[in-house]
Amino acid sequence: MEERFIIAILVDNKSGVLTRISSMFTRRGFNIDSLTVGTTEDPRYSRITISARGDLALRKQLIKQAFKLYNVKEVKIMPEHESVRRELALIKLRNKQETRGDILSAVDIFRGKIIDFSPNTLCVEITGDTSKIDAFIAVVSPFGILEMCRTGVTALERGCHYLNRETQTFEDQKSVQEKEC
Repeated sequence: MEERFIIAILVDNKSGVLTRISSMFTRRGFNIDSLTVGTTEDPRYSRITISARGDLALRKQLIKQAFKLYNVKEVKIMPEHESVRRELALIKLRNKQETRGDILSAVDIFRGKIIDFSPNTLCVEITGDTSKIDAFIAVVSPFGILEMCRTGVTALERGCHYLNRETQTFEDQKSVQEKEC
């Protein structure tokens, strides 16, 4: 059964690494729904978060292939109920006096922020899980979306689990082994 999944990949923070990761997906015919990249708490490493769809066999194959790539340090599926996931969207809406109140109500209900205001446009920032962003877009679409950009999903595992094993202290490693996070 094809399901959405998130993979976190810790890589050396060097040029060409992202190309190798995305090429691996391309060569195998895998589609990436979203991809985010940024440096980590350790500037030697970048974290790549990829959202894709596929069955269990596909996920296992992706992890296996990613581990084979040079500059890849860690690869991990981010379990849905054991990770915190967020996405950011910036949405520019048509600003008309007759719809402004409805837009402001929607922004408030979805806990968004107005980050730019002009006589003709409103720019909204909204963060949350993908379904929240999708729901907000559905609500404000009738008012006129003029422009939109989304970051894609980023995720961290809950508790004392780390993608970078080097950041774990001896006590953290012992706790994980004892299952007493």
